[in-house]
Amino acid sequence: MERHHITALCMLIVIAVVCTLAGREFLKMYEPDEIIPGPGVTKVDNLSSYSGDLAGTISDTKVYVLDSGKPGATALVLGGTHPNEPAGFMTAVVLTEHAFVREGRVIVIPQVCSSGFTCTDPLEGYPQSYSIQTKSKIRSFRFGARGSNPLTEWPDPLVFLQYPSGQQLSGNEVRNLNRSYPGRPDGTVTERVAYAVMQLIERENVDIAFDLHEAAPEIPIINAIVTHEKGKDAAASALFTLESENLQFALEMSPPNFHGLSHREWGDRSAVFPYLMETSNPIQGRLRGVTNEALVVQGIDRKYFEAAQIGSMRITYDLEGEPLARRVGRHLRGLQALLGAYMESTPEKRIVVDSVPEYEEILARGLGDFLH
Repeated sequence: MERHHITALCMLIVIAVVCTLAGREFLKMYEPDEIIPGPGVTKVDNLSSYSGDLAGTISDTKVYVLDSGKPGATALVLGGTHPNEPAGFMTAVVLTEHAFVREGRVIVIPQVCSSGFTCTDPLEGYPQSYSIQTKSKIRSFRFGARGSNPLTEWPDPLVFLQYPSGQQLSGNEVRNLNRSYPGRPDGTVTERVAYAVMQLIERENVDIAFDLHEAAPEIPIINAIVTHEKGKDAAASALFTLESENLQFALEMSPPNFHGLSHREWGDRSAVFPYLMETSNPIQGRLRGVTNEALVVQGIDRKYFEAAQIGSMRITYDLEGEPLARRVGRHLRGLQALLGAYMESTPEKRIVVDSVPEYEEILARGLGDFLH
């Protein structure tokens, strides 16, 4: 009997050690990413300033304001709507740490779905973080989930009824910020985040807004600009500019009956010109092979290479890979082109952003050169 007790005690000790080590890894996901405001940042606020219920929760997040102090338009840039789409997040980080606004104002929220950065999607085998070498050090950033942390609003319903349209979606879409607009102050946690963003757009008189995304290479809207009908002329003008620089973008119209999306609800419910941009992210794809940190940063996947060579299905995958630097470069160049086209259509509302790396520059020097 004593031997059995000793065996049981040893097993309990082993289990306790394993649980402690695993628990430490989970808790690391709650440690905030380091974002270093650059000289262009004039104010740092919290999203809870626009919806007080978020204060003190993991769904509150930093809002960085780059104000020129000169009259002009106001732009909003959202990264991290889906925390498993790192190019959107990293584009917002580059703007926060490197950009300088000469006319008008830019508001940047790098991690708008902040609770989604505290976990990863189950059964995907995603890495918890990825690292980028800067001039001074190696910086690590969390790789999150597509939606909000399920612990914030468990359990998911069987069917998600989008508010206020009543549109029926899969239950787990209840935690998808880009299905939750316009949100409501007394709704789910994700709806409260959406409501806070809408309040920010209204209170700050935002003129043009960007929601930065990525998707699997086989998704049809890869390398696209999605626009509300009110912004289609500026978007078309931006596409001509980008194509003259050999950057191929598709122009997609926001479906009028697909509710909850930023490019639909922002445009319908405010004066803002909303745009959503997508890049090709192999780690999100169903065909991917080894799923690790290298796939996030380098974007090289043998399975997608083989599929692209065969040509039997429509995928957007460069045979040299889809590195994070290129994806961030596309977002930055698309954003600048849209700002330029917007100013052409509304010359009285100027917004000039300097110190944004050019597409070729970020490819040549690497993403880390534009981070502190």
